[in-house]
Amino acid sequence: MIDSKRVAALSKLALLVLLSVIAGPASGAEPPNIILLMGDDHGWDETGYNGHPHLKTPVLDEMAAVGLRLDRFYSAHPSCSPTRGSVMTGRHPNRYGTFSPGYSIRPEEITIAHLLSKAGYTCGHFGKWHLGPVKAESPTNPGAMGFDEWLSHDNFFELNPVLSRNGGAPEKFEGESSEIVIAETIQFLSRAQQTKKPFFAVVWFGSPHEPYSGLEKDLALYDDLPAEYAKKEFKLTSNETGRPTKRPLRDILRERYAEITAMDRSIGQLRDWLKREGLRDNTLVWYCGDNGTPGDGIVTSPYRGQKGNMYEGGIRVPGVIEWPAKIAQPVASKVNSVTSDILPTLCRLAGTAVPNRPLDGIDLSAAFDGKMTERPSSIGFWSFDAGADSKNKPYINAKLQEGTTPLVKMMGDLFTRNFKNYHHPIVVDDDFAGSRVLLGNRYKLIVNSDRGGKARSELFDLLDDPAETKNLATTKPEIAALMQAELRVWQQSILESLTTADYK
Repeated sequence: MIDSKRVAALSKLALLVLLSVIAGPASGAEPPNIILLMGDDHGWDETGYNGHPHLKTPVLDEMAAVGLRLDRFYSAHPSCSPTRGSVMTGRHPNRYGTFSPGYSIRPEEITIAHLLSKAGYTCGHFGKWHLGPVKAESPTNPGAMGFDEWLSHDNFFELNPVLSRNGGAPEKFEGESSEIVIAETIQFLSRAQQTKKPFFAVVWFGSPHEPYSGLEKDLALYDDLPAEYAKKEFKLTSNETGRPTKRPLRDILRERYAEITAMDRSIGQLRDWLKREGLRDNTLVWYCGDNGTPGDGIVTSPYRGQKGNMYEGGIRVPGVIEWPAKIAQPVASKVNSVTSDILPTLCRLAGTAVPNRPLDGIDLSAAFDGKMTERPSSIGFWSFDAGADSKNKPYINAKLQEGTTPLVKMMGDLFTRNFKNYHHPIVVDDDFAGSRVLLGNRYKLIVNSDRGGKARSELFDLLDDPAETKNLATTKPEIAALMQAELRVWQQSILESLTTADYK
C-alpha cells in the first residue's frame, strides 16, 4: 500500500530542491566566501557548548552562541573517508564505493569544488584528504576533484606533519598541525583576495585522531583530570613505534583534549584574520566532525555507541555555522541534518545548480533564520558489507592508489596508506546487508545483518529516548515496517548508483 503522507513528504522535498536550483541567491547579492572545517574523530559531546565537563573550546562555543547551532547534526557514516565523500558530493558514499577508511572516491564524481569553481570561486584544500592519494598522478587527488590548490595528506597527521603541496613530494612542517594548516589556509585566502573572486577553502584537521600529542601549554590545561580515569587502560597507537600499545585513559584524554583545544585555537586565528581583513561578515564558516568519538575518548557522552557503529554516539557530531551577514541572530536548530546537506546548501547560496544525479542531502538554508523546523525527508545511513567486493575488478589502477605521505600509525608494514575501489556491475540480494539506518524526525530504525544472515531490527523514539535504551521494534511494528520499506527503496537507489548507472 502506498503511504500518502510519505509521498507528500517526498514531493515536498522535490519541490524544495527545485526551488533552490531555480531561485539561486537573492538578486544582486554578493556570493559568500565559504570555509568548511572538519575535526577528525570529533564527537558530538566534545565541546564546551554541548556541556563537556573538561574540554576547553572557547572559539567553537562562541560560534555556537552567535551563529547557527545544529543540535541534531550527523556524519553520513560512522567513519571518516565515507563522511568526507558525502561532504564533497552531497551523496551517500556507498553510491560510489567509498565504503570505509581506505576506500577512494571515484573520478567521475562531481564535487562541491567542481561546482563552485565553475561558479567563479577560487578553491583550496588543506589537511586530511583520505579520498585517495594526494600525489599529482592520482585521479582522485584534490586537484582532480576541483581544487585549484592543496596542501594535503593522504590520511591523518600529528605534530610536525608531512604534507604534499599540489601533489608534489611530501615535505615536513614543524609545529602544531592545526595551526600549520590554518596558517597555510590564510596564505591561500590572501592570494585569493588579489583575484577579486570569492574563495572556497576546505580545512580538514588531523586532530583529534589518535595517536595523540600536544603542545605543553595545551597539555597543562588538563593536568587535573579526575584520578578515576587512570584506573582504566586503552589500546591505541604508540607515537614512538607506530604499533599498538596500552596506556592509562587519563593520559590519553589529556593529550586528546590538548589536540581539540589547539584545533579550537587555530579556528580562532582564522576568525581573527577574517575580521582584520574585513571579510568576516560575508564569509560562511561551517565546522563539523566526521564521525563519533572513538572508545578511548568517550567518558561523558549522553549517547549510546561510538565511532564505527550506528547509534547516536557513532554518527551525531558537532555542527555550527557562522555567517554574520545572514545569521545575525543566534539560532539553535533541532532539525535533523547531515554532512550530505553541505553541497546542496552551498549550491543554493552560490546560485549554482546541483548535479543532475541522485543526491542524499537537502538545502538547509531555510534553517539559517529558523524557518525550517522539521526535515521534509528521512536520512539514510549504511555501513556496506564490502567483504565480497574485493573479488571485483579494481576501479583504479593499484599504482595510482598508492599513498605517499607518511604518518605515525603503521598499517601492516607501511607508514603510508594505499586506497581501493571496485567495480560493482550487478546487484544481488546480499548487497543489502550491513548495518543500515533510517532516521526520521522522531523515530530511528537500525537494521543489522551479515550477508546471507537474518536481519535484526531496533526502533527508537529519539524524542523520548535520545540515549536509545528502549527498543520499540516489537511494540510499534507498523512504524518499523513502514520505515523498513522506505529504507529498502533508498538502498536500491544507492546500489543502482554503485553500478555506475549515474555516470551514463
